[in-house]
Amino acid sequence: MGQLQKIEQQLIDLGYQLIAITPDHPGKLNPTIDKGSLKYKLLSDSSGKAMTAFGISFRVSDETFELYKNRFNLDLEEHSGAKHHLLPVPSVFLTGKDGKILFQYVNPDYRLRLPAEVLLAAAQAWVGQ
Repeated sequence: MGQLQKIEQQLIDLGYQLIAITPDHPGKLNPTIDKGSLKYKLLSDSSGKAMTAFGISFRVSDETFELYKNRFNLDLEEHSGAKHHLLPVPSVFLTGKDGKILFQYVNPDYRLRLPAEVLLAAAQAWVGQ
């Protein structure tokens, strides 16, 4: 969401509703929501159903799970409240008012994020769709 913060107001001005979906359990969202500075809805997909339905989920290997937990102090089970070890591939979707996907960016390399300028151009091209 860091890159998108640069253009979030422009997207809102174009008429888009911004929604972020995280694999974190709903109870883990409160610190972020309580800051009160969000211009987007933050939703939980701790069950993994949405990310799986979108085709963007992957299961973290047992070795990676242990690495996250022991080396980086990131317990996926604690954060999601589930034992499925699913994470989403970083993704961005633009949908029309009818719910159809107009634009998508999905890249399994989490280091390669969608440039804000590209998303803004796509959003401008699809205004009103």
